[in-house]
Amino acid sequence: MQILNLKLLNFRNYEKLDIQFNPSKNIIIGKNGMGKTNIVEAIYVLAFTKSFRGSREDVIIKNNTDLTRIEGTVKDKFKNDYKIIIKSNSKKVKINNNNIDRLSDYLSNINVVLFNSEDLKLIKDTPGTRRKLFNIELSQFSNEYLKLLNIYNKVLKQRNTFLKTLYYNSNASLDFLNILTDQLIEIGLKVFEYRKKFIEDISVYISNNYKKITGKEGLKLIYKSDFLDKTKDDLKKMYLKDQQRDIVLGKTNKGIHHDDYEFSLNNFLLKDYGSEGEQKNTIISLKMAELDIFREQRGIIPILILDDLFSELDEEKINNILSFIDDDIQTFVTTTELNKLSEYLIKNSKIFVVDSGKVREE
Repeated sequence: MQILNLKLLNFRNYEKLDIQFNPSKNIIIGKNGMGKTNIVEAIYVLAFTKSFRGSREDVIIKNNTDLTRIEGTVKDKFKNDYKIIIKSNSKKVKINNNNIDRLSDYLSNINVVLFNSEDLKLIKDTPGTRRKLFNIELSQFSNEYLKLLNIYNKVLKQRNTFLKTLYYNSNASLDFLNILTDQLIEIGLKVFEYRKKFIEDISVYISNNYKKITGKEGLKLIYKSDFLDKTKDDLKKMYLKDQQRDIVLGKTNKGIHHDDYEFSLNNFLLKDYGSEGEQKNTIISLKMAELDIFREQRGIIPILILDDLFSELDEEKINNILSFIDDDIQTFVTTTELNKLSEYLIKNSKIFVVDSGKVREE
């Protein structure tokens, strides 16, 4: 999969931008704050309809303008034109100039693996951050997963709202709560199965990649869930046992919305006992496993974005990453300096120099 071109209107610090990419390697170089990450962020937004920076959606709209527009032609088996228009209170997506009414039907068409410096903190980050990462990856594999997750979150919100109602009105009937609980269990089990299967599949690649990088075995990805090894009846008993606590606190305290993922090396949790080098090599193994699973299970080679990553890594770990990147993987590298990159990568890349929202090719 390759993005051939990118057109921006009023995106971040770009009033207008129209650039053609190399189908293999692209290096975007510039000082911090000049707009190099904005280019790969736009590619990401075109794929996922939201930014990886975690900020409000309207901040990507250039100051004193009403909307931002991102367009790109993506080649896989066929060429397709994608467009997203974002206003402060609305979002519109198109494929080949046809409106797509549901975002879930748009997502998963452009497959992107993002690896940036924030990912290196993943092991010690919050469970919510780890869930978000795996939700993004799973949504690229299955529209059905994304739809189920959205339904689950809506039912969860309804249940939490009704729990608050029950707290302030003890005479309210529990019938509606039971209905919502049954729905939460039914949908949650389906989401759980998707996650469990994905973790089982990707774990093999992560372990193999870690061994390739370090020569060591024993790396495992552990899936933690309240739904693990439980039947539907077990889950009903679990929610019934926690019912009064849920009512008092006004929220659902157990469920797949509390799932977590942990990494262990020879049965020791990396977040507690792993060195900085072991943790970074683990995340490299995970990110490269994302490429592996796309290629092996979906027959797709995703677009790879390495954003401002090499400033955080030593030469050995940079070479570990580059050893996984074949010429058929379209790759975008943002950096403040070329001397961190290999001569081979520089020689075989299209280089874009960014300065104050202006882009030129070297």
